[in-house]
Amino acid sequence: MPTFAANLSLLFTELPFLDRIDAAAAAGFPAVECQFPYEVTAPALAARLQQQQIPLILFNLPAGDWSRGDRGLAALPAQRETFRQSLHQALDYARQCRASRLHVMAGIADPADKAAMMTYRANLAEAAELAAAADITLLIEPINRQDMPGYFLSDYHLAAELIETIGAANLRLQFDLYHRQRICGEVIDCLRQLMPVIGHIQVAGVPGRHEPVDCELDFPTIFAEIDRLGYRGYIGCEYRPIGTTSAGLGWLKPYLAAR
Repeated sequence: MPTFAANLSLLFTELPFLDRIDAAAAAGFPAVECQFPYEVTAPALAARLQQQQIPLILFNLPAGDWSRGDRGLAALPAQRETFRQSLHQALDYARQCRASRLHVMAGIADPADKAAMMTYRANLAEAAELAAAADITLLIEPINRQDMPGYFLSDYHLAAELIETIGAANLRLQFDLYHRQRICGEVIDCLRQLMPVIGHIQVAGVPGRHEPVDCELDFPTIFAEIDRLGYRGYIGCEYRPIGTTSAGLGWLKPYLAAR
């Protein structure tokens, strides 16, 4: 039976960030994740998580200036030092909040650019070594270019090849069912092929990125296959509710009740 985590960057957004932790716990979520937690201090975040006795399982490294179009730093040759700073900031938050996974966003760059690829590989190798010392899993995620034009990593085969060649035991794949369907479909086949390197899964309906119901994908079948393949991690609910978050949680209640 899948275990779901609430993504606080997209769910319960009618509330201040820290109050979303309370709302997720009240809704029955056993864990939370987010995209960027840096709008609050790490001690404040850790205290609220402790108060609710709910783990923060995942968040992203700082991605640069989002308002100016930055979507990560790892593949940008001119941003090596800024990337290192972002890594140390994320590791500090993870240490204080006891988070076990960090997602490294690559940024807007051409994967055919040799300098960008060399930078990406070097940054991932360095980051994986530092994360391993803190017992943290590092994740990379292919993102579809309809939603994020020009994003460096949108190829699952490339992601798997990078994980293999870098060879760090704590470097894994973040498999977003929404992005996979938008990039090239064949979701179940890809899950079967790449499950050995998957470190986290996320879900949203396709094409609207809303609740995972009444859309292109048969999610009950996909969730059953994820179980059959032996995945025991969380599935992050990284979707935009059509209405309020609480009103759209009907799809989730049978899974919460079964645990």
